[in-house]
Amino acid sequence: MKKTFGIIRFPHETAPEEGQAIEVAKGILWIRLPLPMALDHVNVYALDDGDGWLIVDTGYHSKRGVKLWNDLLKGPLGGKPVKKVLMTHHHPDHIGNVGWFQQEHCTETISTRTAWLYSRMMVLDQQKEWPPELAAFYKSTGMDDGLYQERLNNRPFNYADIVHHMPLGFTRITQDDVITIGDRTWTVHIGNGHAPAHATLWCNEEPLVIAGDQILPGISSNVGVYATEPDADPLEEWLESCERLSKLATEDHLVFPGHKLPFTGLPARLHQLIENHHSGLRRLLEFVETPKTAVDCFPMLFKRKIEGGNYGLAMVEAIAHLNHLYLAGKVTKTANDDGIWIWQSK
Repeated sequence: MKKTFGIIRFPHETAPEEGQAIEVAKGILWIRLPLPMALDHVNVYALDDGDGWLIVDTGYHSKRGVKLWNDLLKGPLGGKPVKKVLMTHHHPDHIGNVGWFQQEHCTETISTRTAWLYSRMMVLDQQKEWPPELAAFYKSTGMDDGLYQERLNNRPFNYADIVHHMPLGFTRITQDDVITIGDRTWTVHIGNGHAPAHATLWCNEEPLVIAGDQILPGISSNVGVYATEPDADPLEEWLESCERLSKLATEDHLVFPGHKLPFTGLPARLHQLIENHHSGLRRLLEFVETPKTAVDCFPMLFKRKIEGGNYGLAMVEAIAHLNHLYLAGKVTKTANDDGIWIWQSK
């Protein structure tokens, strides 16, 4: 019998203006910070914790970002101190100011161990030139030669460009931990695929979920393979996480995502996220019946022209889908004389 799902709804149709906040549940403020990219914002949340605030995620670190936080502290946060900062995952748009809070405001940093270690490692890894293994990884995807050379001729992006130094010291959270924040308790459920050991928080007293980038409305979280672990299968981890979290989901859960708008209809959204990738895998397996590079697969997988800042995200996601099929024994991959991987269905 086919399972039916409810409708995805958005209780708050308008996002908070820059420097403002919207109370989305008692004692929970929704704040939106700007990002200099196509996805031009990140959602962060301030939870009333009695004599102070607990902040979930922090946006990029920059002069503008610091000014925004100083204005928020004086304005919507009412001068009450931020005492704790919880990182959902290690991506820079979410943790750029975690170290700044820890250094300037003596906050407690709360994180999964893996997310904190990734953050600490990457902020210390500053490169003036492209590492050869990263250049080879880009080459292997079938990237256009002109774009490849342009990328190598420019200074590589460094995590530290937009992430404040991460001081030593954090409080670890793990699967099934229970955190008390103000009058509520929250159970930690860990997701994977978009980022390793991504923390989500599920309220035990009310149907509330702080989802970070593990569950987004309207867009699918990027699931990518990188030069750090080129043979990984993050898509398998993503699908497992979505299936596991779907067992917790109810129609009345109000979800606070890392991007876009808070929403209800969580079972339907998780079903969409799962089926979106299964559909892509089916199309991809048919598409590579004739040999293809990862970049060749862009139009079929994404159904639109890929350019600009989306190119790198599309590249790592295409590899994630191809790796998943390869590790399932459904496709072969062979390097040509130029070091480019060629993929083909068996």
